[in-house]
Amino acid sequence: MTTHATGTREQWLTARLALLETEKALTRRGDELARQRQALPWVRVDKHYRFDTESGSATLPDLFDGRAQLLVYHFMFGPDYKAGCPSCSSIADSFNGFFIHLANHDVTLTAVSRASIDKLQAYKRRMGWSFPWASSRYSDFNFDFNVSFTETQQRAGDVEYNYQRGHHAMDAEPAPAPVKQFADTCGTDAKTYARDRPGLSAFVLEDGVVYHTYSTYARGLDALWGMYPWLDRAPLGRNETGVWWKRHDEYAQR
Repeated sequence: MTTHATGTREQWLTARLALLETEKALTRRGDELARQRQALPWVRVDKHYRFDTESGSATLPDLFDGRAQLLVYHFMFGPDYKAGCPSCSSIADSFNGFFIHLANHDVTLTAVSRASIDKLQAYKRRMGWSFPWASSRYSDFNFDFNVSFTETQQRAGDVEYNYQRGHHAMDAEPAPAPVKQFADTCGTDAKTYARDRPGLSAFVLEDGVVYHTYSTYARGLDALWGMYPWLDRAPLGRNETGVWWKRHDEYAQR
């Protein structure tokens, strides 16, 4: 027998209408937050970055692919990984469905990682993805946008991630269990795994000049994690006691 509160349809409707007011207030707050994001000052990007893509070498303006706006998902796939991060992979599973819609709204979505383009393309095939994915292996792009770090920075506690500098949870000794677990699934050790981090950065191209407009990291990416809005509406919510998700081709068939 359930231990959760039960009631009549009328009681449920009364409670649901009260909750609806709270949901509407959150929606309005979200709208205002989006306006504040868009009001941030733009920062001109003059540095030249080189990327490898499936079409060949590309610059940052090239990644816009003829559009005015560019959204970059900083996908955790370091040069020494053998597979992409499981968390980033679960986020990226939703990209196939909407990157074409963004492309037809003057926005290019691409993932960027430090792994070689050959590794990225092989992993795309494994995952069945078709969205653009570029390698920044031979540029400072990941380091300049604070999603990759050197071994020296990591050892010295000089990592600046999510707008905080110092030692971060991912760099703890011993490595947190989820970090060790994910590192193992990526075919690398925890320290190497933690030298790349997830994030999203936004850019605009205006009059031939690229501007950086926004970046977010860590839990700032929650809204992109497609399964969680669904779980937040499921009867038992997220119902988590630890890491439960895997790459989509690693689940047992049910």
